[in-house]
Amino acid sequence: MKEANHEALNTAEKTPDSSAFNEPQWLKQQSFISRWLTIPSGQLAFDPLILCSAVFIMLTGFVMITSASLDVAARNYNNAFFFSLRHGMFILLAMVGAFTVWKVPMKRWYSAGPWLLALGFFLLVIVLIPGIGKEVNGSQRWIRAGALNLQASEVAKFCMIVYLGGYLVRRLSDVRNSWKGVVRPILPLGFFVFLLIMEPDYGTAVVLMASVMGMIFLSGMRFSQFLVILSGALVTVGSLAVIQPYRMARLKSFQDPWADPFGSGYQLSQAQIAFGRGEWFGTGLGNSIQKLFYLPEAHTDFVYSVLSEELGLVGAMAIVSLYAVLIFRVFRVGRQAEKQQQFFMAFVTYGFALVLAAQVLINIGVNVGAVPTKGLTLPLLSYGGSSLIVCTAMIAVVLRIDYELKQQRIKVGESGAFLISDSIGASYLMQQIEEASDDAANQLDAENKAQHSTTKKRRKKKSSADQAVQNISEYVEDPELEPDKVLNKAKRRQSKTFDQANAKKRINRESI
Repeated sequence: MKEANHEALNTAEKTPDSSAFNEPQWLKQQSFISRWLTIPSGQLAFDPLILCSAVFIMLTGFVMITSASLDVAARNYNNAFFFSLRHGMFILLAMVGAFTVWKVPMKRWYSAGPWLLALGFFLLVIVLIPGIGKEVNGSQRWIRAGALNLQASEVAKFCMIVYLGGYLVRRLSDVRNSWKGVVRPILPLGFFVFLLIMEPDYGTAVVLMASVMGMIFLSGMRFSQFLVILSGALVTVGSLAVIQPYRMARLKSFQDPWADPFGSGYQLSQAQIAFGRGEWFGTGLGNSIQKLFYLPEAHTDFVYSVLSEELGLVGAMAIVSLYAVLIFRVFRVGRQAEKQQQFFMAFVTYGFALVLAAQVLINIGVNVGAVPTKGLTLPLLSYGGSSLIVCTAMIAVVLRIDYELKQQRIKVGESGAFLISDSIGASYLMQQIEEASDDAANQLDAENKAQHSTTKKRRKKKSSADQAVQNISEYVEDPELEPDKVLNKAKRRQSKTFDQANAKKRINRESI
């Protein structure tokens, strides 16, 4: 009887563990997609809002390009779905490229920065060579690559942002404290802008200048220096607009497109008609009139006008909201990288966010008549393989950055040196402790400067540094200790050291 009870007890004790062996095999095996989308903590590997908003914009773009290009494709290529099929192929290439880019660690991008700068410069040069560059509508912006065309300026933007992110990390002190550090990245930017103007691609030049200046400003440069550079950039942009006659014509037509509705103001006036016809809820998908050979470039630069006509103000504002969510979340990833002291990731993320924001603002501004006409695509939505692939690569790099930041927080949290809920990097916390120790040491040295020799000062500084290391070591050994308590403990210890030094000073005075 006892043996039976003992056997039953053993069976009951083993039941919770043995139940796992009764689960279906498919529950135990983690799929490839599940491994890709998750990290060891069980959280999503990256911000789902960035991924979902980008994918939804791309799918909306595919639908609108199909709608806007049917008649043009049927007339020019005898295939109503010519542009639609090509854009679908571009989306597949962009997805494959995005997955490949996402797999590349950020340290590789950091090392490749100078090589990417050289690649961007090389592409901008060869696109100007006759026979290699392809001219479309008076602009030589594309490089022939078999059945496809590569727009050099799109790749150059990506290369410049990655290079500048690495430069700002290597020369951050110079950028914040001297003109030398600020001027150095302006030089390659000047070469890029010059080559872009030679194509000409005035819109991309403006976007690149605005993004680079924004990155340098966010790195912490002096505001007075920023104002000087901003003034120079505005003078340059204004001079380029005045020198070229066709740009002056665009400026005049932008101010009043109805003054010449069948000449210089034709494109903008037709875009405004599309917005007016859309009203609140649109004419319905596929029912646009302006795409029927009235609005030029209806499936590329002015696809937003067709979208507004068919989906109305509600649909147009929904797309704007998606862009706002996408750009805001990208900036948020950059801010998190900055908190975790990953400055290369932060600067690259800020740069990509600025590029996307500038292109969205300019393209939509052109469509609604708020900005002079520019040949810029609407990111992820307009027709164009180079733009789509490069913008998708930017999003993939941002998702990679978000993934690595989450990996870092989890690894540091598991080691006991950092509380994940605190959302501040362990290195940042240690830096705060070291700064508190250095402040106490500097204060102590200032008080004892008149009475203590240089040797004693160095000894006290070394003691203060050792104290900071001890503070950090104690924190690593005690993971239950909260960050605020660590800082308070360090300050109390330095205050105690300071009081002891004052007591010794008083004793020395009394003995004298």
